[in-house]
Amino acid sequence: MTQIFKEDGTVIPVTLIEVGPNTVTQIRTKDKDGYEAVQVGTQKRKKTIKKEFRTSDQMNIGDKIDVSIFSEGDKVRITGMTKGKGFQGVVKRHGFAGMPASHGHHSVMRHGGSIGQRFPQHTLKGMRMPGRMGNDKFTVRGLEIVKVDIESNTIAVKGAVPGNNKGLLMIQSQG
Repeated sequence: MTQIFKEDGTVIPVTLIEVGPNTVTQIRTKDKDGYEAVQVGTQKRKKTIKKEFRTSDQMNIGDKIDVSIFSEGDKVRITGMTKGKGFQGVVKRHGFAGMPASHGHHSVMRHGGSIGQRFPQHTLKGMRMPGRMGNDKFTVRGLEIVKVDIESNTIAVKGAVPGNNKGLLMIQSQG
């Protein structure tokens, strides 16, 4: 993330996203596959990463998709994988308060406490307990494109996007 200054001096927090040249690698048709979609591939490091999008737009194999399809002021939604945090306890994962540090409590400060009642003799589904946190698919909607730089294949989006630096994102127009 960085910031951009407007002419009147106000600061806009932005995320710079490099939009690699994506190439149409395959076209799915209603007759042959039962649905209409376009498969897009991008070269990341030594490996080609492919994604498929449902669309009825007319495209040909080998067409390039780059930053020129975006313009300043467009509203987009961005999907990515959130940062993985690993195995976490209930205080960090769910925001539990933990136990008090006095009145007989010893070495249970960050524990979850009781997890249920006597009947039905098993843990109910959805019980908030320790476990793996992060690395989930997440979508941020209503982000605005502030600046498009065609020479360096980057766009500046107002606000934060999910995922690590150098992570793979899916940008879709909204509306």
